[in-house]
Amino acid sequence: MKPYQKSEAVSMQSVVDRVDKPWGHELRFVRTERFAGKVLFIKAGSQLSLQYHEHKDEAFLVQEGQLELVLGQGAEQRVEILKANDAWRVTPGTVHRFRAITDCLLFEVSTPELEDVVRLEDDYGRKGTTDRPSTGGS
Repeated sequence: MKPYQKSEAVSMQSVVDRVDKPWGHELRFVRTERFAGKVLFIKAGSQLSLQYHEHKDEAFLVQEGQLELVLGQGAEQRVEILKANDAWRVTPGTVHRFRAITDCLLFEVSTPELEDVVRLEDDYGRKGTTDRPSTGGS
């Protein structure tokens, strides 16, 4: 690997895509061949799909609020309470969901496979992947 040289630094403005969700919304601020970054806004009392990823590896940092991170399913299911400044990594194949106790703001960094979502349960009747940016940036 070649060392970093200041002259090689790339400065670019990234387009922020808003993806509206029934539980809140995401702001996708970067996506490259190697990683992606999002901000998630989850409304109090809402929960995301019970899901897993075949390839996507992700980590979260709770910036504001309190939520339950549900891990596993059935008899093996457990719940972790996360609050501001708590972080968690979710590796491929891990069944998980977020359940917001209060309004929450999370930062997510992951590998770039954002459409890699296998939904097992969903309060909103979604199947497969419906994670596309909204038109017009609203």
